[in-house]
Amino acid sequence: MSIKDADISAAHPDFLQRVKQILTPQQILAAASERWAYSYDNSRQQQQPGVVLLPHDARQVSDIIALCNTYKIPLTARGHGTGTAGAAVPPPGGVSLSMEHMNRILGIDPDNRVMTVQPGVTNQAVQQAAAEHGFFWPPDPTSMAVCTVGGNLACNAAGPRAVKYGTPRDNVLGLQFVTATGSLLNTGVYTTKGVVGYDLTRLLIGSEGTLAVITEATLKLTPLPEDKRTLRAIYRDTESAARAISAIMAQPVTPSALEFMDNAAIDMIRDDSRVDLPLQAGALLMIEVDGPAECIAHSAEKIAAVARNSGCLELREAASEDEVKALWSTRKALSPALRKVAPKKINEDVVVPVSRLPELVNGLTALADKYAISIVNFGHAGNGNIHVNLLVDPDDPQQMAAADNCLDEVFTLVLQLDGTLSGEHGIGLVKREFVGRELDAASLELMQQLKRLFDPNNILNPGKTLPGI
Repeated sequence: MSIKDADISAAHPDFLQRVKQILTPQQILAAASERWAYSYDNSRQQQQPGVVLLPHDARQVSDIIALCNTYKIPLTARGHGTGTAGAAVPPPGGVSLSMEHMNRILGIDPDNRVMTVQPGVTNQAVQQAAAEHGFFWPPDPTSMAVCTVGGNLACNAAGPRAVKYGTPRDNVLGLQFVTATGSLLNTGVYTTKGVVGYDLTRLLIGSEGTLAVITEATLKLTPLPEDKRTLRAIYRDTESAARAISAIMAQPVTPSALEFMDNAAIDMIRDDSRVDLPLQAGALLMIEVDGPAECIAHSAEKIAAVARNSGCLELREAASEDEVKALWSTRKALSPALRKVAPKKINEDVVVPVSRLPELVNGLTALADKYAISIVNFGHAGNGNIHVNLLVDPDDPQQMAAADNCLDEVFTLVLQLDGTLSGEHGIGLVKREFVGRELDAASLELMQQLKRLFDPNNILNPGKTLPGI
């Protein structure tokens, strides 16, 4: 994509002068070479901002947003740019508000199982700090080493543990945020129960910075489990694995992770894997069980019993911590391996009810054959959350035309199965025009009204999440 340089000072000559009254020179990146690094995220979308601003605290965020509202300059908040839907791609010529310097853990309260953080802190830093007190924060995206809590909240991004412990919406008690007019507000509670007022906390989580900019989050922590077991099950075909997933999720013991790979995903990582992956493997499940030490063996046995169906070729429990690490490294190696083979692949993030997974997998196989496109499927099977990867070459017009039609049918299939178009990657720029397929006209209009109420001048991440705005 060709990107025009759009220095903000050309359109708003005195804007930067007023910004300099709020921030130091080191917090303002105005040169084109400096702005370039903030022009994209982990999607293929890219737009050059007019300026990059790096606030240090909530008051600076408030002052910047109030100024942008006065000048009607669009603004997009961002973390480390790991999102795949284009939500962090800045408005061309507008402000990219990087939260990378707001990366402090403000407090840990073990007695109440609470941690308060700024949005630029990484997920991994939160996990490490919580672990020192015997806790963890359940959301664990694959990019946890570099992704930020603010980004996790913006997209409601979770990860493998969501199957048992939930998403950010289930694990955040309250927020501090700045509205489009620059007002600094708080929402939520410091307790695990509370019903006073409307639930703005969960409204803002997942809104991709289109309603407000989060400046602080109060996270709900969970005690680290005493023990865990990790199982690997190999199946003859994807339908057998899908039936096992439904059976596992229908019994009383909830796994702490239930990850799925189809045969194409297995083939992709076979040579680089530290564990043996049989050639006849048609699908793989990674199953993790955690809980009290005295119950863990029984829990693992209960899950293993229902995972062994007629299509199960092998079920093995990791015998050591090294084997556990090898299994998880196999799963986490998949996304980089796909990027290596198809750097500009299309990565979709769909969800269907667990009982409909066999229909989804079979439907995706049929679409791959119909359009002659390699499709690799993996993901958080316990939630029915499958990452559908179309391995395409954007420089091939014929292949891209086929991919557009294929993707259209993928979304149609997902909605026919009572599913949703995004589980944790968000909508951003990439899926915005498909939202009207899932939401009815009345619901969409109500959401557009909410956007106009929160952001009357449409300066907060415009052009993202909802069509028609």
